[in-house]
Amino acid sequence: MARTGRPKGTNNKDIICSMRMDSATKERLEQYCKKMNVVKSEALRHAIDLLAQENTDN
Repeated sequence: MARTGRPKGTNNKDIICSMRMDSATKERLEQYCKKMNVVKSEALRHAIDLLAQENTDN
């Protein structure tokens, strides 16, 4: 029997990472996400990309 559901893509995000933050940081993240119309995980991936790029520029 064939599996049902969404087909696997080429860049699957199958690793879960949780983190702790204070309420002020959470509020800043939520405000950013609302303003930019992105989900939290996408905003965090973008921030990590910027940090990695900044590190290679030096």
